[in-house]
Amino acid sequence: MSGVTTLMAFDTSYLYFRAYFGVPTTFVSPEGHPVNAVRGTCDFISRLVTQYSPGVLACAWDDDWRPGWRVELVPSYKTHRLDTAGGETVEDDLERQVPWVREALEAVGLPIVGVADHEADDVLASLAAQHDGTCLVVTGDRDLFQLADDTTSVVYVARSVANHELVTPELLAQKYGLTPGRYVDFSVLRGDVSDGLPGVKGIGEKTAASLVAEYESLEAMVAAAADPSSTMKPAIRRNLLADPDYLVRAHRVVTAVPTLALPSLERRPVDWDAVEELTGRLSLGGSLKRLAETVSAVGVEQVEG
Repeated sequence: MSGVTTLMAFDTSYLYFRAYFGVPTTFVSPEGHPVNAVRGTCDFISRLVTQYSPGVLACAWDDDWRPGWRVELVPSYKTHRLDTAGGETVEDDLERQVPWVREALEAVGLPIVGVADHEADDVLASLAAQHDGTCLVVTGDRDLFQLADDTTSVVYVARSVANHELVTPELLAQKYGLTPGRYVDFSVLRGDVSDGLPGVKGIGEKTAASLVAEYESLEAMVAAAADPSSTMKPAIRRNLLADPDYLVRAHRVVTAVPTLALPSLERRPVDWDAVEELTGRLSLGGSLKRLAETVSAVGVEQVEG
């Protein structure tokens, strides 16, 4: 999966959240503020770029982590992450680092791609759909398994970056008995507590997988539930019919948008002065310099939107 036509697209917020909670907070700036999220994000990207040698890189950004159109469809969407002011609940020590993460990525010239009213998931889906070549989507979000196809694989880093899983259509078939095109149906039925999506009562992963295998769509499941002559179990029938409209709305929420208008971004060369300055200002050790050297060695090309 290496070569000049391979795009590696990063779920940036997932990486810096993972770095913040996984890298020791003993890494601090001269003022005593933790810089673990910055260091970790740089090291994660360096490791993966070195391993896969992509020809193109892009960092997807959450311009809107909780888009209003998704909330209108499912009001509970990410509600548990709201703070008292209506923003996302983020620890102060991480919130302070997010601009530094962006500054570090800009210093090494990596394209940062965000789109108004959309999440990074939508940017990643659009990057993958619109890239002419193979694509590696780096994330810890299982819902993005829906992107796996003949040209796109998901570098799933929920366990760790070092011991990640490469999710392909073959792996989904082996692990869940699913094709990527049905992963959204599976996710809607199962639900996702981390996103405030309740799913269908009484339906866990095994039942969801079996329903997706048996029926060609969510609509077909609801039709079978409403058909007294179908062989569907009474409890599943009852739960599916409790709120069939939820299935339609949740399907739209879970589906990552692949049709966003993306900018054409020319990768800027590494700003070595900025790398040096930021490294000293934040006490980043060798993490940002390693990222700069890794990116320079790969020769990242233009991302065509």
